[in-house]
Amino acid sequence: MGDGGADPRRRVPRTDALLAEPSLVAAAVAVGRDRVRSAVRQAQERARRGEIDPAEVRDAALAALPPPVPRAVLNATGVVLHTNLGRAALSEAAVAAVTAAAGYTDVELDLGTGRRARRGRDALDALAAAVPAAEAVHVVNNGAAALVLAATALAADAEIVVSRGELVEIGDGFRLPDLLTSTGARLREVGTTNRTTLADYAAAVGPRTGFVLKVHPSNFRVTGFTSAVPVRRLTGLGVPVVADIGSGLLVPDPLLPDEPDAASTLRAGAALVTASGDKLLGGPQAGLLLGTADLVERLRRHPLARALRVDKLTLAALAGTLGAPGTPTRRALHADPAVLRERTERLRGALAADGRKAEVVPAVAVVGGGGAPGVELDSWALSLPERYAGPLRTGDLPVLGRVVRGRLLLDLRCVPERADGLLRAAVLAVPGDD
Repeated sequence: MGDGGADPRRRVPRTDALLAEPSLVAAAVAVGRDRVRSAVRQAQERARRGEIDPAEVRDAALAALPPPVPRAVLNATGVVLHTNLGRAALSEAAVAAVTAAAGYTDVELDLGTGRRARRGRDALDALAAAVPAAEAVHVVNNGAAALVLAATALAADAEIVVSRGELVEIGDGFRLPDLLTSTGARLREVGTTNRTTLADYAAAVGPRTGFVLKVHPSNFRVTGFTSAVPVRRLTGLGVPVVADIGSGLLVPDPLLPDEPDAASTLRAGAALVTASGDKLLGGPQAGLLLGTADLVERLRRHPLARALRVDKLTLAALAGTLGAPGTPTRRALHADPAVLRERTERLRGALAADGRKAEVVPAVAVVGGGGAPGVELDSWALSLPERYAGPLRTGDLPVLGRVVRGRLLLDLRCVPERADGLLRAAVLAVPGDD
């Protein structure tokens, strides 16, 4: 006699058998065995209630587990340093360095002598080698922290002289004046929003001056009736000049002629340069401090420096970035538009072979990340109906593009060529009714 009338609950897989499934074993490594066991039991209960077939228990348990955090995405927005996507993508060398540093590492140990060594010396040596104009270097956990450390160590009970036109808002509502005054420093604002002269600075500098601050307004541009004082002219005022260049460009780049770089700023006479590591440098989030030996050592030994210290993974990523011949950021910035067009045409052809209609259109990419405002990069994009935007953004491999006049544009500038096939698969996974 057949078992067609048998209770289907008898077919619900056992917990131990499910936990031994390779896919659930892998999930346990990522999110923990207890969470996987809970998801399995919930899926078994659903099967016992008849909500799902017993054969679907494993897949239901997997579907109930949270995705990896954070999730990798394909950046097809044409914004090279997209803040919401984590800014700079790390180079393969940096990723390898982070992987190597995930366990025990010689971050603060001299293996030759067995004694304690300078923390993060590989990253610091690589940074110093990249900018020989710096007598000394130090690294903290982000660009704002670098400026806070400088203000705390050099002007906690003194004045910082700064142009009114450089008191910027740096993102998420944080404003430079609030950041600086939180250290106990007092701001001595000079000039006007659009024009500041050397005489303005000279009249403000006095016995209570800790330093003159020069800030590169990297996320906006002021044009028209304007004037500003370069670093080289500020160095004769008898006090240190601290220059916050922002985006982390270490040496000049012809593509970004208006973007200040650390080497040139130091040669112009700045006593200290602060910058971010996860922007044009193409590395991890970090605050870079480069300058005279006595000033950097003063900052390094300040008690606040301990609270702003970077971890071993950041140091490893920074060393890997500086030691690599190129970074994804640099490759994306300097991508050849003709090559981008060829890749995009090839992707369109592959999609057409699968019955999907798409167009190849000219596009404009930008630097992003609060860097090089006004710089436009000629590019090309795959144009799809706007309805693709949501499904692509929420797919198994999220793909981020930008919607322009009712069309979704996918710019391959920041998409590694090896991922073109993944992008094609993601588009095909969206139900097609074009």
